[in-house]
Amino acid sequence: MFGMKEEKKVLGFDACEEGAVIEGLNKIRAEKLEKDECAGFVSDLMLEIIRAPSRKERRRDEAR
Repeated sequence: MFGMKEEKKVLGFDACEEGAVIEGLNKIRAEKLEKDECAGFVSDLMLEIIRAPSRKERRRDEAR
Protein backbone atom coordinates (compact mmCIF):
# COMPACT_ATOMS: atom_id res chain seq x y z
CA MET A 1 0.00 0.00 0.00
CA PHE A 2 1.26 3.41 -0.87
CA GLY A 3 1.90 5.99 1.80
CA MET A 4 2.08 3.47 4.64
CA LYS A 5 5.29 3.05 6.55
CA GLU A 6 6.55 -0.47 7.06
CA GLU A 7 6.46 -1.48 10.70
CA LYS A 8 9.81 -2.70 12.02
CA LYS A 9 10.64 -4.59 15.17
CA VAL A 10 13.74 -4.06 17.28
CA LEU A 11 15.18 -7.09 19.03
CA GLY A 12 17.95 -7.20 21.57
CA PHE A 13 20.29 -10.19 21.36
CA ASP A 14 23.27 -10.94 23.54
CA ALA A 15 26.32 -12.43 21.77
CA CYS A 16 25.19 -16.02 22.38
CA GLU A 17 21.68 -15.41 21.06
CA GLU A 18 23.00 -13.58 18.01
CA GLY A 19 25.32 -16.49 17.26
CA ALA A 20 22.45 -18.98 17.52
CA VAL A 21 20.29 -16.93 15.14
CA ILE A 22 23.11 -16.60 12.61
CA GLU A 23 23.87 -20.33 12.86
CA GLY A 24 20.21 -21.19 12.28
CA LEU A 25 19.96 -18.87 9.30
CA ASN A 26 23.17 -20.29 7.87
CA LYS A 27 21.69 -23.82 8.06
CA ILE A 28 18.55 -22.62 6.25
CA ARG A 29 20.73 -20.93 3.62
CA ALA A 30 22.78 -24.11 3.08
CA GLU A 31 19.61 -26.20 2.69
CA LYS A 32 18.22 -23.79 0.12
CA LEU A 33 21.46 -23.80 -1.83
CA GLU A 34 21.54 -27.63 -1.84
CA LYS A 35 18.04 -27.62 -3.35
CA ASP A 36 19.04 -24.93 -5.90
CA GLU A 37 16.52 -22.56 -4.34
CA CYS A 38 16.94 -18.82 -3.90
CA ALA A 39 18.88 -18.08 -0.71
CA GLY A 40 19.60 -14.40 -1.27
CA PHE A 41 17.00 -13.19 1.19
CA VAL A 42 18.51 -15.38 3.93
CA SER A 43 21.99 -14.04 3.18
CA ASP A 44 20.64 -10.49 3.26
CA LEU A 45 18.98 -11.09 6.62
CA MET A 46 22.18 -12.58 8.06
CA LEU A 47 24.16 -9.54 6.93
CA GLU A 48 21.56 -7.19 8.37
CA ILE A 49 21.84 -8.89 11.77
CA ILE A 50 25.64 -8.98 11.66
CA ARG A 51 25.91 -5.31 10.66
CA ALA A 52 23.28 -4.04 13.11
CA PRO A 53 24.73 -1.50 15.54
CA SER A 54 25.01 -2.57 19.12
CA ARG A 55 24.23 -0.45 22.12
CA LYS A 56 24.81 -0.85 25.77
CA GLU A 57 21.92 -2.15 27.80
CA ARG A 58 20.28 0.50 29.92
CA ARG A 59 19.73 -0.46 33.52
CA ARG A 60 17.60 1.51 35.90
CA ASP A 61 19.21 2.39 39.16
CA GLU A 62 16.77 0.92 41.67
CA ALA A 63 18.26 2.96 44.52
CA ARG A 64 16.76 6.19 43.18
